[in-house]
Amino acid sequence: MSYQHILVPVDGSKISLSAVEHAVSVAKAFNCKLTAISLVAEDPFSGADFYYSSVAIKDYLIQAYENAEKTLEEVKALAAKEGVTIETEIVKGYVSADTIQETAQSKNVDLIVMGSHGRKGFQKFFLGSFALDVLAQTVIPVLIVKE
Repeated sequence: MSYQHILVPVDGSKISLSAVEHAVSVAKAFNCKLTAISLVAEDPFSGADFYYSSVAIKDYLIQAYENAEKTLEEVKALAAKEGVTIETEIVKGYVSADTIQETAQSKNVDLIVMGSHGRKGFQKFFLGSFALDVLAQTVIPVLIVKE
């Protein structure tokens, strides 16, 4: 099997950067295209039952974009260190498995590489598993990196 285009979602966490390292290795081995995305929620309070000010949203968006850009610059440096070219993009919308799956389909990706914190028990029950949601919702192969 050969890959043509790999997608790696990142959030700045240590595990997502570890996923980038794995994705870079696979992209280098298959000489394929590599894209990293960072998701930014346009309205992080959607569905909330309280009122919030537009100032809070504006401050959130400014900080979220700065964090995403900083993370994507770090991702570019990791790839460059290995001689791999990587495209990066901030994806606006919902921070969800659906958004990752839709982005992967729109970019004709044939592999998604992502990190998983490996939560168990009550942590998994309360916090869920983003990686498992992606895995369950896509027909595209998913490589889960745990460290």
